[in-house]
Amino acid sequence: MSINQKLTEYNRLIEDRINLLYPSEKLAYSKVLDAARYSLLNGGKRIRPAIVLEFCKLCGGKEEDALDFAVALEMIHTYSLIHDDLPCMDNDDLRRGKPSCHKAFGEDIALLAGDTLLTEAFFVVANSAVSNDKALKAVSFLASNAGLHGMIGGQVLDLVFEDMSPDAAQLQDMYMRKTGALLIAAASIGCIAAGKDDDNTLKSAAKYGYNLGLAFQIIDDILDVTSDEKTLGKPIGSDGRNGKTTFVTIYGLDRAFAIAAQLTNYALDALDEFDGDTSSLYELTDYLLDRNK
Repeated sequence: MSINQKLTEYNRLIEDRINLLYPSEKLAYSKVLDAARYSLLNGGKRIRPAIVLEFCKLCGGKEEDALDFAVALEMIHTYSLIHDDLPCMDNDDLRRGKPSCHKAFGEDIALLAGDTLLTEAFFVVANSAVSNDKALKAVSFLASNAGLHGMIGGQVLDLVFEDMSPDAAQLQDMYMRKTGALLIAAASIGCIAAGKDDDNTLKSAAKYGYNLGLAFQIIDDILDVTSDEKTLGKPIGSDGRNGKTTFVTIYGLDRAFAIAAQLTNYALDALDEFDGDTSSLYELTDYLLDRNK
């Protein structure tokens, strides 16, 4: 099965589970549920859930053991995108080729839809069919990587850096938090779902997520310059228009890609520290580097 076929299959699994957990209902407050479902089911490759499921299988677990963890992570990621697109943040009108949540439902409902997804994500983990120990450890990893010292911290740095010219080290720190933190969480909670949560395993998973996250964000920088709105499904060129410093502005396109390629190799090196079949994760990791082609 090719990586595209595998991602399609994971998409089906995730969407089926979302529809089971959060079916469309006629409620007095159904507008916020409709908005949350609109963004949560609005396509995308679902890379983060795929990584959760792949790391669970790599560590000897079953797909079903990690499915709710994967859904919860996708809910957190989707909430962050809804809030990112708001006028007070990036003010983007498109997401995955469709109107952003606030354009479709209004800013107030979009804000609450994001809040809903974040809150419900932890409910999904807490009520998953795994042991209490696994659920508790997964909640801790999700909260720490999505919160103040993880994704939220990275988002704040992104706003702060709009008014200054950060150097490469500062950008790397921001990228690690803004993008890398949820990828670290994805790999880690996949291992936890499989019951392989010793320090060495989680350290290797974090190494993978850290390097993949940096490479992923650098490729995003490149695509903002080289791609087009139809391909990406969102506005391009916004970094340049907003005067943002990126790896492309510091290093240029060729050097930025070379750095992303090196970081990808570091992520692949981390996979070599596992005993299981890493072929699918190898293919996925290479695929993410080459998504600019």
